[in-house]
Amino acid sequence: MTNNQPPQSITDTIKINPSMELIDALQSKMRQLVEDFASGQINRTQFHGLYDRYQRQMTQIMRFNSVTSEGSEDTLHIKKRLTAKVLGFSIYNNQSGLPIETIGEFVVDTALLVPMLSSYRAATREIFKAGMRSTVMENDQWLCFVPGNLTTLIALFSVEPSSVQLGTVERMHRDFEDANQAALERGNIDPNALAYPFLTFVRQAHNKHTGTYPAADS
Repeated sequence: MTNNQPPQSITDTIKINPSMELIDALQSKMRQLVEDFASGQINRTQFHGLYDRYQRQMTQIMRFNSVTSEGSEDTLHIKKRLTAKVLGFSIYNNQSGLPIETIGEFVVDTALLVPMLSSYRAATREIFKAGMRSTVMENDQWLCFVPGNLTTLIALFSVEPSSVQLGTVERMHRDFEDANQAALERGNIDPNALAYPFLTFVRQAHNKHTGTYPAADS
């Protein structure tokens, strides 16, 4: 198993390496975590702890870049106030059509969600490799449907998410399927045995544990 120890100081590392190279390095470490969990070399507690650490470091780098590129403090405050927050996720099994797990404050009327999910799945069947779809609801919250080979991820945002946030969700969904591929393909899925990369995304957005999260048992 590779050494997944993080840099001692993100700020010091930024001074040495270009930020994009550092982000690439962190993403490589996260991919290694996915492979290590999939092969049984680490447990889910180790996975969640290290994945969360790397994602926080990546977020810190992006904030650092934003601060250095935006000269006005007022602009930064406005951007922060209007940034979409991840309220929650729900993961559905493509084969059974049933939910596997819900994370965070995913409060969406089932009578509204089920027809939307069915319509989205029908569209993905008609359009080969159809990508992520987003839609705004009456309360101005946004639902994002992310297709996968084995599962469909639905993300609930407070307002319209940025392309960076959508890209992060898409990457985390890929990591989820790769890390849990054996269990997802086997069927009879135990949600408490799966690794959830997007757990860190919800925790960062809320700055605390809210809603329902999977148990962190190993």
